[in-house]
Parts: sequence; structure tokens; C-alpha cells
Amino acid sequence: MSRFAGRSVLVTGAARGLGRRAAEMFCAEGARIVVSDLTQESAEATAQALRAAGGEALAVAGDVAEEATADRLVAATIEAYGRLDVAVNNAGVAHPFVKLAATSTGTMQQMMAVNAMGVFFALRAQIPVMERQGGGAILNVASVAGIVGAPMLAAYAASKHAVIGLTKSAAGEAARRNVRINAICPSFAATDMVGGMVGAMQGGEGAAVERIVSHLPMRRLASVDEVAQAMLFACAPENSFMTGHALVIDGGLSAV
Repeated sequence: MSRFAGRSVLVTGAARGLGRRAAEMFCAEGARIVVSDLTQESAEATAQALRAAGGEALAVAGDVAEEATADRLVAATIEAYGRLDVAVNNAGVAHPFVKLAATSTGTMQQMMAVNAMGVFFALRAQIPVMERQGGGAILNVASVAGIVGAPMLAAYAASKHAVIGLTKSAAGEAARRNVRINAICPSFAATDMVGGMVGAMQGGEGAAVERIVSHLPMRRLASVDEVAQAMLFACAPENSFMTGHALVIDGGLSAV
């Protein structure tokens, strides 16, 4: 299956976790990839792995919280491949579990700067290019914390609610120009980011994960592959009528 044969795909936060696995899956289905992360070394490690697997990949470092990064990533993609067909705005940060009243101003500012403003900058750079070329697909990685309350994760949840608001608003603006914009809302998955969030909890990471999954109807974390497959589905060319949607991959958490 080569749903993305010949298509150019930009993935941010691609050094590990969901971003790296999505890049691998896009590449396996024929896409030409630009992978980005905070450092050139981390981005290049992913790009080298993709090339070793027979794919075409370019690494470009950048901090999505910096306004100029989004324009630079789009320009690099167009310079390398001539167009931007798919953009996956995956780069994001989280914080350890903490009550809102104990959340520092710096933590709140970081969540909004990376998770919300990073997506805003990305959309602002990506949409005009896709409109001019006749279409494209954008996927913003939000969270189930963006559609429900998330006690002990208020700052993170606020930033992910913002991502969904940006997604829906931009989708309505760009739909007539054949640019689809969706969000994906995973619950806890087996990634390093989740490990960092729960590692400081009482009893350590193992006990914390047990407490988390006890509240999930499916009683387990999502695998990285389960979420990454949904990411490709949201961007797939045959999925041509879905836009402005927040696709929930949460093991039933938001259903109860």
C-alpha cells in the first residue's frame, strides 16, 4: 500500500515517539519526508534511519515556539520537494502532574508557547502554500486533554484545547480551497513524554501507569503504532471529506 507515494510530508517533533513513528509509516508508504526536531542531531538521526530503510528524508532543526521556524520548515520542504502535501504538527511538551494552584507561570507560558503558538505559527505558514498549490492536509496533534477536563494537567489541557480551537477555525476557512485540517486527540500512549509526566508521581512510573490505566475502559496505554496509524488515516488522500475534526484515540476515556 502506497497511499502517500510521491507526496511530500513535513513532521515536527520527529526525533522520537509519535512523530518518529509517523514519519517511518509515511516513508514506508512512499512519502518524501522532512523531519524536524529541536536539534539538528536529533532530527538527522530520524532522517538517517528513514534513508537507511530506503526512503527519502531531509532533517531540519527548529524550535516551533519561535515564529520564524514554521516559515523555514515550509520553505525547506518546498525547496527539497517542490510542494507541501501533508504537514503533521506534532511537536509539543507536557508537564508533570500538578494542581492548577501550584502550577508556575513559567509552566503555563511554556505550554502555550510550544503547544498553542507553535501550531498557530505552523498553520499560518502552511495554509497559504497549500491553498496556492490546490490542496493539502494538515494534522495537529492535540490530546484527549483538549476535549475533556484534565485535573492535575490544567496548563497542558489549556494548550491542547487551544489546538483544537485553532484546528476547527482554520478548517472552516480553508475548506473551499481543498485544504483539510484536522486534529488527533490521543490519550496516554507508551511514549517518553508520558513517561516523563508520570515519572515524578508517588510510587514511580510503574505504579503511576497502573493508576492511570485503571481509569481507562480498555485498561491499557495506547501503543505508538495505534496512534500513528490514526495519524496517517487523518492525512490519507482517500479520506478527502474529513476536515475540522478532532479524532479521539483514547481507549474509551472520553466516553465514560
